[in-house]
Order: sequence, then structure tokens, then C-alpha cells
Amino acid sequence: MSDPTDRPVEEPEGETRPDGGHPDAAATVGALDGGTDVDTGESGATATAEAAETETSEGTRGTLRHVFVVAVTEYRLAVRSRWALALTGLFVFFGAVLMTFSGSAVGPAGAERVVASLTSLAAYLVPLAALALGYDAIVGREDEGWLAVVFSLPVRRSEVVAGTYLGRLAVLAGATVLGFAFSGALIVREFGVGALPGFLGFLGGAVAVGAAFLAVALLLSTVAREKTHALGAALLVWVWFVLGHDLLALGIVAAADLPDAALSALVLSNPVSAFRVLALSGLGTTAGGGFTAVLAGSGLSTVALAASLVAWCVIPVALAARLVRRRRL
Repeated sequence: MSDPTDRPVEEPEGETRPDGGHPDAAATVGALDGGTDVDTGESGATATAEAAETETSEGTRGTLRHVFVVAVTEYRLAVRSRWALALTGLFVFFGAVLMTFSGSAVGPAGAERVVASLTSLAAYLVPLAALALGYDAIVGREDEGWLAVVFSLPVRRSEVVAGTYLGRLAVLAGATVLGFAFSGALIVREFGVGALPGFLGFLGGAVAVGAAFLAVALLLSTVAREKTHALGAALLVWVWFVLGHDLLALGIVAAADLPDAALSALVLSNPVSAFRVLALSGLGTTAGGGFTAVLAGSGLSTVALAASLVAWCVIPVALAARLVRRRRL
């Protein structure tokens, strides 16, 4: 007679923990659920809370709190899974290797060449790291069951998307800054403090291009129904923006005499190109070759390039927040 009394206790417990075994999932559920003002003693209050869930819920303060809770959870999960450590080590390793073989000419020209080499390295490495970090942000959490738990709470799905992006962005930005800071210390030691402004411009651009590709990865993860599909799409995105776009644009520039507006559009349509031009323009050099060298001296301002990178961050996240409402769990 002990079995009938035990089963009703085990079955609900299994249903309320489809969280993939994440230690922080229960804390997230409690933090999100604990902030609601639903009175379970009155059916009218419950109905009001359910209606408010689909529209505005708790206003600006509640929205910010929900986003913050999800962001902190994503950050903790990424740190616990060693993502932050792996990315930091990756950037330190490749930056140190590049510093070793990039030459040691003392003076401003030598510093510019080193930072230009770091720019070329980051243009390949940072987008790939961002796509690898973000391709499973939504579809991966859905496979683990964690997403279903959070979406069942009185929290808007767009808040979950924004929190997921910000949490992973904190990991990526921290790894980028800490990883390339090692190279920056070597640059200052070799060339002096005068090389620091150019390096800081490169570092800010590297964080921005990483944030842009993380936003694109989040959008792909929202659209994809399986992790393998999201991973394949992320690899195609990397090949296009890092390799294909510049080759095609350089062919167009070589074949036709395009006006300045068309050249600017080619740059702004690719976050990698915008990052390269932004970093090299700050150095006052056209090093780097290819399509970037052609356009490094164009009329694009720093504000326009920075605004394009911000747009590449905001638009994909906004689209993901809109599309996630149609996702069926």
C-alpha cells in the first residue's frame, strides 16, 4: 500500500522540474514567480493577472527586473559551463601568438601594424566565438526544458529573449576585454602609452562586432527548430559575412565605378566590414588589405560606423523578441 501513496508525490515533482538539471533554474523560477502580485485566494485577481500577462504585466520596473533575473541566470550558466574561461583563453592565446610573430618595430608605425594585425585576427575570431556562444540560446534551452518553465510564468517572452542576450553578451564582452587586454599590455610595454588610444578603439570595436554577431545568433536560435539547424545557419552566416561579402564587394568595386553612397552601403551592410573600417580609420592606416583597405579612407564617419554596429545589435534582438511569441513549446 506504500506505492499508491508515493506516486502522487513523485509525478508532480517530475513535472515541475523540466529544467535540464540546471542548478540555477529553480532560483530563476522563484525569482520570476515571486515578483508577481497574484492573489491565489481570489479568482478575479487571478483572471486579471492572466490578462495582464499577455499585455504589459508589471510595467517598466517589473520588465527590468525580469530581464535582469534572466540575464544573471544566463551569465551564471555560461560561467559554470566554462564558456567564459574558454573564450578568454582563446583570445589570449591567439593574441599572444600574433604579438610574437607580428614584428617588433618600435614607434607609432610599428604599433599601428600590430593593432591592424589584431583587427584582422578579431574579424575572424570574435564573430565565430559569438555565433558559437549564441546559436543555442533559445532552441538549446527549449531542448533542455528550461525554456518551457520560464515561459509558463507571468513573464513576457520578449523579456526572456532580452535577458538571454544581455547575459551572454556580458560573458562575451568580458572574455573579449580580458583576452585582448593581455595583447594590449604587451603593446604598451613595447611601444609605450602612445599606442593605447588606437588599441582601445580596436577593443571597443571588437566588443561591438561580437555583440552584433551574438544578436544574429540569437535570431537564428529563435527561428531554428533544432540545434543542428541553428548551428548550420550560424556557420553559413560566418562564412558569408567574414569571407563571402568582402570578396563579392571587392569584385563589384573593381568592376564598376560606384558612387560613395553605394560604397558606404556595402560597408554598413556587413558588421565585420564596419568594424574593420572603424578600427583602421582610428589608426590612420589602410593596412589590412582587400575591401577594407579600399574603403578605410572613405567618407564614413566614426558615428555612422558605430551606429551601424548598434543597429546590427538592436534589430536582430527585436526581431527575435517578436518571433519568439509564435514559437510553440
